[in-house]
Amino acid sequence: MQLQQLKQITQHYHLNENGILAEKMPFSEIPCALLYGQALTFTQVTDFAHNFSARVLGAFIEGDYLAVILQADFPLNARLVANEMSLDFAFLNYQAQLSQKGLLLMDMDSTMIQMECIDEIAKLAGTGEEVSAITASAMRGELDFEQSLRRRVGTLKNAPESILQQVRAHLPLMPGLEKMLKTLQQYGWKIAIASGGFDYFADFLKEKLQLDFAVANQFQIENGRLTGNLFGAIVDSQFKAQTLQALQEKWQIPATQTVAIGDGANDLPMLALANLGAAFHAKPKVQQKAQVVVNFADLSALVCLLRATEKLQQYQQ
Repeated sequence: MQLQQLKQITQHYHLNENGILAEKMPFSEIPCALLYGQALTFTQVTDFAHNFSARVLGAFIEGDYLAVILQADFPLNARLVANEMSLDFAFLNYQAQLSQKGLLLMDMDSTMIQMECIDEIAKLAGTGEEVSAITASAMRGELDFEQSLRRRVGTLKNAPESILQQVRAHLPLMPGLEKMLKTLQQYGWKIAIASGGFDYFADFLKEKLQLDFAVANQFQIENGRLTGNLFGAIVDSQFKAQTLQALQEKWQIPATQTVAIGDGANDLPMLALANLGAAFHAKPKVQQKAQVVVNFADLSALVCLLRATEKLQQYQQ
């Protein structure tokens, strides 16, 4: 079905066999954007393009997604219009490309995995409702992250370390994560975790997924039980942003090849610092401020976003 839709788009918009604008035209300062989805149809493309008087520059298939690059003076509500069609939309205002080595820094809870670890731990410790309320408020940016974190961890005092093992044994990976990681690793990307969660899980995922680096908060554990305290520095929003910068310098990655993905308010500084900052199925406050928002696609959409800049470069040649 995707190939059939691509052929329709290619024929209707006079694109060549590679889905690229057939007639070379001078590029203007008018911005370009990406419209993509697993079930993107020819009709949706034509309706969207007509609605914004957009020029279709090209179309391509990347993994499970059909993607179209358009050029127009899009208003800020263009993403909302796309979302109403159950499609994702992103301005191509970043330079990061898939085929060049880069750095991806990811949040963990509710980004790499389909849970908030502290919530699952608290359920086993009998403090689930209390911790969930604090977590939700913190992720909305209503509470200072460090204070809320210490409050949540404090509820776990005297809980056995074995409950951490129970949670770690059943970490549900986010759809598209492994596919996305495999593709980036094939192109030599460095991939790291910076989590406001806990190293008990981040280090485990680093080893399991063969990532390059992980940093997270550390539980203080004595005699096989949680003390209700944390050990070492707190991985908060500024710590995450500093980690991105430090890893970029350590691995000598160009600033234009830095990418960050997260979903919570404490991810905003690192999203803002990266060349491509993507809010993945994020909280409303994060969606309002993020450069790129992914609401419908899974994590493999990052490959589509990185491929789009390469396609756009081809159109401009």
